[in-house]
Amino acid sequence: MNRSPLLPALAARFAGRLPDITTVRAPYQAAVLRIGLAAVCLAFLLREWPHRHVLYGNRSPLSSDLARILVEEEGSFTVLLWSDGQLWFETVYTLATAAAVAVLLGWRTRTMSVLLMVGLLSLENRNSLVGDGGDNVLRIMVIYLVLTRCAEVWSLDARRVRRRARELERAAEAGGAEEARTSWAAFDVPGITLWALAPAPLLTVSGHAPWGWAAALWTLWAVLGVWYAAARWFPHHEARAVLDAAASMLHNAAMVVVAAQVCLIYATAGWYKIQGSRWQEGSALYYALHLDYFAPWPAISGFLASQTLLVLALTYGTVMVQVAFPFTLAHRGLKNVLLAVMIVEHLGIAVLLGIPLLSLSMVVCDAVFLPTGLLVALGARCARLRPPARVPAPREAERAPATTPG
Repeated sequence: MNRSPLLPALAARFAGRLPDITTVRAPYQAAVLRIGLAAVCLAFLLREWPHRHVLYGNRSPLSSDLARILVEEEGSFTVLLWSDGQLWFETVYTLATAAAVAVLLGWRTRTMSVLLMVGLLSLENRNSLVGDGGDNVLRIMVIYLVLTRCAEVWSLDARRVRRRARELERAAEAGGAEEARTSWAAFDVPGITLWALAPAPLLTVSGHAPWGWAAALWTLWAVLGVWYAAARWFPHHEARAVLDAAASMLHNAAMVVVAAQVCLIYATAGWYKIQGSRWQEGSALYYALHLDYFAPWPAISGFLASQTLLVLALTYGTVMVQVAFPFTLAHRGLKNVLLAVMIVEHLGIAVLLGIPLLSLSMVVCDAVFLPTGLLVALGARCARLRPPARVPAPREAERAPATTPG
């Protein structure tokens, strides 16, 4: 019996339309997420620096014993309860701040994103009673950030990879590609040092943290070691390609989860607002503008509260935009319009209601949906603002070595 060629043709056409999940998707959106989250975390840590001991340290109203009970009931994780000493607290806080700067710059992002996650979760979970919606968003997103390849562009790691590729190309022309590759892997002192020092704190974590967190951190450490070994000794082996494909698939899945999380936040907020009588009658914003602890600019808040039609439009518009946003993702033009409206809305909330970290956290999450073309154009514009690289003179180029170690 002859088989009809229709089914194979349809299958091939359908497979051709499927995206390649083994390549990194949305690298610019992931870079924006990395830069934005690190900047918000850094702003949060610097803002709370004068009050850090009262909020999360040994002078907190929530004593260590009460905090330990709360952590056990919530099943959360914090390293601050390992010791009540001030030196330990200052070390954790300082390392978290340094990790935020490193992630912002994209330096050793795989390791520093894990350190930022541990530091931020330790501080937030030490006293979760003082947090708000912005803290919840940060705690969720820093976990997802660890699973992404967010340093593919706009990072010091990406610049180091480009520099390595240029040196390999020069070495290949000179007939010494193997020596150049060996020198790059062997002299990666920061990466090897960070990986070698990690077991000491991980052993401490294993004795205090829930088994799930300990297993996750040990797994990340082992994966980084395997990744380095593959890049060092098997750069052209099939196993190296499998690892790269697995990391890309994990990145793509994490970005999808981030997008789904943002949609869930907006959908939940919108549908809960619909159930409130103040939102149904359009007066919720009026009452919010009259709350003293949400009025950093009383004159502006009072003026806006006196504009009845504006208050009504903003109240209903907020609900409609939040409820409709997840359903507009299939339409690029409408999604971009609502995205711009929501970013402006969050910036307005940051100024009028005085909750900048929550608003900036949501703006960063919204940036995941920005068009790639817009991000590439912004990156090119920022690149043109940098001073041009110095071109060596001909005689200097002749004296320059073919490869640069490290």
